[in-house]
Amino acid sequence: MKRLQEYNFPDDLKSMSEKELELLSYEIRDFLIEKVANTGGHLASNLGVVELAIALHRVFNSPKDKIIWDVGHQAYVHKILTGRADRFDTLRTLDGISGFPRRKESLHDMHDSGHASTSLSIAAGYAAARDLSGEEGEVIAVVGDGAMTGGIAFEALNNVGHSGSKIIVILNDNEMSIEKNGGGLSQHLSKLRASKAYLDFKKQLKKTLRGVPRVGDSLYSGFEHIRDALKYALIPGGIFESFGFKYIGPIDGHDVHELIEVLHLARALEGPVLIHVVTKKGKGYRNAECNPSKFHGISPFDPCTGELRSPSKETYSSAAGTKLVELGKENPKLIAITAAMMEATGLDPFRKAFPERTFDVGIAESYAVAFASGLALSGYRPVVAIYSTFLQRAYDQIIEDVCIPGLPVLFLIDRAGNVGNDGETHHGVFDFSYLSHMPGMTVLAPKDGKELGAMMDYAMTLNGPCAIRYPRGSVTDLSFVGDYKIDGGSEILKQGKHVSLVAIGKMVKYALEAREQLASYGIEAEVINARFLKPLDMEKIISSVEKTGNLVTIEDNVLTGGLASNLLLLLSEKGINNFRHLPIGWPDQFIEHGDVEQLFKRYGLDADSIAVKVRDFIERKA
Repeated sequence: MKRLQEYNFPDDLKSMSEKELELLSYEIRDFLIEKVANTGGHLASNLGVVELAIALHRVFNSPKDKIIWDVGHQAYVHKILTGRADRFDTLRTLDGISGFPRRKESLHDMHDSGHASTSLSIAAGYAAARDLSGEEGEVIAVVGDGAMTGGIAFEALNNVGHSGSKIIVILNDNEMSIEKNGGGLSQHLSKLRASKAYLDFKKQLKKTLRGVPRVGDSLYSGFEHIRDALKYALIPGGIFESFGFKYIGPIDGHDVHELIEVLHLARALEGPVLIHVVTKKGKGYRNAECNPSKFHGISPFDPCTGELRSPSKETYSSAAGTKLVELGKENPKLIAITAAMMEATGLDPFRKAFPERTFDVGIAESYAVAFASGLALSGYRPVVAIYSTFLQRAYDQIIEDVCIPGLPVLFLIDRAGNVGNDGETHHGVFDFSYLSHMPGMTVLAPKDGKELGAMMDYAMTLNGPCAIRYPRGSVTDLSFVGDYKIDGGSEILKQGKHVSLVAIGKMVKYALEAREQLASYGIEAEVINARFLKPLDMEKIISSVEKTGNLVTIEDNVLTGGLASNLLLLLSEKGINNFRHLPIGWPDQFIEHGDVEQLFKRYGLDADSIAVKVRDFIERKA
């Protein structure tokens, strides 16, 4: 059999026998395990959709037929089957292929995916454009059952069903377990209901009942009520049919023959169709099957043992989770909330200690925040732990349901700043900007793991909304400098007379390292740990700037609306303008994927680059 890199995909799929397709699925799984073991990435979800991706590209003609992968972390097989197998050694690396669909990468990638629950809406847009233009071609959305917990998915179901436009939705259900015999009747009923004979029977019955003089409409209406009641009671897809979809399923998602047969059937039908496919996360790799959460998104690992190549260290996520357990013991009113990220945000220990006070609401960030509002209004202290990039989806609820009533909700914002290999859709470089303009919101960022705990203690003393943002990865230890007394102010870590380096969060470490290099140039830098983005401690900063006359702000956020913007505005309001300013942060563009340190170096945010920039700034070369 050929190596995957030697095929002309997706064209070669059209002529392969079903036996060859089955063998191809084994080869793809081996390939995925080998490559992801070296680069890291989303493994379990991709192992689960091998046969599904093969069947989709066998039946449909991408890119004329639009295949849209929700979230995108299950699209590795799609990438292999669209001619990118030879680039998989570069997966998620700087200038390599992305771990998510990217339009600039391939004509077969229909959308720059990254956040869940949006594929149905995007598919609806594609279908509407097709219909308006009078073009041909199918539109297929592949969505996981987890993504169906997002409200926007149901908004799309409602609108697509109402429009009647032809869209095929593949519901990839990798949590349900269905026995062969138990699922057989359901599959038979699904195919029967979707068959031409069944559809013709429904049309004829409607015509016959309505043709009865005087009482025809009443008879048909009564029949519809009875039919719907039986359908919702006996048929697993009743809820989808109520939205206007023809439901087919459950289907064995690892049976290529059956998948191909059902996809051909769906293609022949009119109007929106939903195919319920049951798959197993981690299929074909025992380590991933036994622990799909671990192998959902994993660092490089030993493919034989499944163990990580680098030993795991304490992360900011785990530090936050440990501290939250401590706070939960002290306060029986403390509640933990997350959106489908229990383990990833470090809340698992809290869930084990206080299961009745822990809520995982699924991929529903807006609901999580509004839910926290109701708890806070009832006298509880909710803590909402969500990734920075995902909290963007709850922007309105933070303002309307938390900030306007001034409720004591604590937001633990994980994966803040540049997160590296996941790229544009996952970098948390906007939270300073979207939180700092919210009246009443306190925004903090710790310089290290111990300061994170101190900030969480401080947040519990506030009677209003508070957000603490911290980076992905292992905690830093800067206990050799400064203290951990959080009292609403910044701290001067190192004295200096030539330039004021005002850094916040993760960037404090880089500022300290840059200061050492600047000393070799004869430049004495004063380093200030801002701690607070809002409210900013202006007293120490003003005193330092008036002394040095040179201000450098350093942040792991876009410059627009972040530390630099807020600080300059406040200095201007106070009439302080006798100084020069150098802002260091992420530019006004979306940052590509790659190793964090490599990206920091490329964009001039590492310690070496900061030192050179500051030296040139002081010497007026920049």
